[in-house]
Amino acid sequence: MIVIGGVAMIKQKLYPASLIAKYFIWKAAREGKGISNKKLQKLLYYAQAWNLVLNDKPLFKDNIEAWIHGPAIWSVYQEYKNFGFNDIVIDVKESEIADIKEKDVLDNVWGVYGKYDAQYLEVLTHAEEPWQKARESVDESSISRNVIPIGLIKSFYKKKLNHASHG
Repeated sequence: MIVIGGVAMIKQKLYPASLIAKYFIWKAAREGKGISNKKLQKLLYYAQAWNLVLNDKPLFKDNIEAWIHGPAIWSVYQEYKNFGFNDIVIDVKESEIADIKEKDVLDNVWGVYGKYDAQYLEVLTHAEEPWQKARESVDESSISRNVIPIGLIKSFYKKKLNHASHG
């Protein structure tokens, strides 16, 4: 058993967030849609959140931080920052993402959130408890590397799911 963000998890292989990012970049290209780094960051956040709820485990071990523009993963941001706010234009081969087992979760996240632009997803994440709590002690215009606790993400989205199915 391993503990991630204060939550005990059954030991399993965790993907690098960069691999999950490549899946979303591949998916966007396949559908002829653009995906910026900012939008990618939000999709990664939602993929982690919903995998925690639906599969009871994290997708990746990388910390999600509460940045000014919403949840973000430092390593993925660094990888694609040269694109700025423009769409990421790289060629991802299907073979690079073939080992991902949770494609159903990723496809559902893409289906629900992928249709929105980065700005809408930023507003959405700002309205939710995990990002708000992680930034409680930070001025809204200040840079922060505060980690959004994985346990908080899981409990928040579990409540959302329970409310939706009983509500």
